[in-house]
Amino acid sequence: MTTKLIRNADKIVTMDDKRNIFEDSSILIEDGKIKAIGKEALNEDVEVDEVIDGKDKFIFPGLVNTHHHFYQTLTRCIPEVQNVELFQWLKFLYPIWANLTSEAVYTSSLVALGELLKTGCTTSSDHHYVFPQGVSGELIDRQIEAARKLGARFHPCRGSMSLGEDDGGLPPNSVIQSDEEILEDSQRLIEDYHDPDELSMCQIVLAPCSPFSVTSEIMEETVKLAREYEGVNCHTHLAETEDENDFCQEAMGMRPLEYMESVGWIGDDIWFAHGVHFNEEELDLLAKTSTGVAHCPVSNQKLASGIAKIPSMLERDIKVGLAVDGSASNDSSDMIGEMKSALLLHRVNGGIDAISPEEVLEMATRGGARLLGRDDIGSLEPGKAADLFMVDKYRLGLAGAFHDPITALITCGDSNVVDMTMVNGEIVVKEGKLVNVDERNLAKQANEISKVMVNN
Repeated sequence: MTTKLIRNADKIVTMDDKRNIFEDSSILIEDGKIKAIGKEALNEDVEVDEVIDGKDKFIFPGLVNTHHHFYQTLTRCIPEVQNVELFQWLKFLYPIWANLTSEAVYTSSLVALGELLKTGCTTSSDHHYVFPQGVSGELIDRQIEAARKLGARFHPCRGSMSLGEDDGGLPPNSVIQSDEEILEDSQRLIEDYHDPDELSMCQIVLAPCSPFSVTSEIMEETVKLAREYEGVNCHTHLAETEDENDFCQEAMGMRPLEYMESVGWIGDDIWFAHGVHFNEEELDLLAKTSTGVAHCPVSNQKLASGIAKIPSMLERDIKVGLAVDGSASNDSSDMIGEMKSALLLHRVNGGIDAISPEEVLEMATRGGARLLGRDDIGSLEPGKAADLFMVDKYRLGLAGAFHDPITALITCGDSNVVDMTMVNGEIVVKEGKLVNVDERNLAKQANEISKVMVNN
């Protein structure tokens, strides 16, 4: 048994059911779980293996990122796609992504997960759907390897594309796979890596890319396969742009969500990325069926995709999590920055009462956990995972912001890099630096791989 004590934190933002914020309090951790929290956690009779000084620190639950594309960290800020919308953006980048290698996937996963951990994110999903022909199909394995190295909690989404340009789809044929390849590898990953138990560090998700890149058959067979196993959820892009709505109307004769319902993709084990263009009737269906949405505010703004109806979703108790989306459409894996963007976007769109800082933090913690089907993360309370991050209240960017730690976290600061991040009771970011990799060498390696991919 391993025990740790975070002692005398200035404020602990729990995000528990009562939204308690404890002052001058401590957290006792035992074997990766929170054993006690509050003033009673500091019991001098308890012997611990390690004491961590929480003096002058704000402590928050680890953030949960519900949609990403790690490999896109290698194709950030390419000039040709800085002023185009989604379909044109994809058309340009698909041939570059066709140059992905196993090492590129591993390195980009370290980069993306490293950025996330440094900005307070302790659990992340990733939607990897590019499997170039002639490259080892075991690319998700390399992502899992990267997550283990960094100590991140990970929900890898085994994506797929089976509908190429020759058959009316968007992606080039060089990055599509057959239904048999997709389903065989999906089953292998579930049986080799999926852990549905409490405090699991890895849970597999099945995730065809989008309605315009896979066949109806693979959608139906994928969700059928997932439901044969405990805790295997499904994920895809949906209703991101008006172009997608038009594509679905022309190709399937129905709107995107209606199409999803027709292939069995609705329910509490399903969540969609974006959901920008759902209408009111579709929002009611999401609420009725407990189907979830990953909100990606920065990506939606950068690609001019639109503004998701998040306040309306929250009013309906639709499951909503926050997400940074791909680094080529966001250019960052910064979860704290994503929270600020969400707050400001919905206020300028819907008024000052549209959303509060606490609601945004809830979306990024409890909301993300709910979306991933987990009840062991998302808040700081006894019995839950010791996933958290700490911020020094005396950093210059927080000067004068001690009144309200939640608003201070989201709206203030000269940096979104946190002081410490802990996952499952293990410190993975210390004094703002990743513990398990050399950041400079990693960035250098990523740049070299990126040059080869882009210039090939």
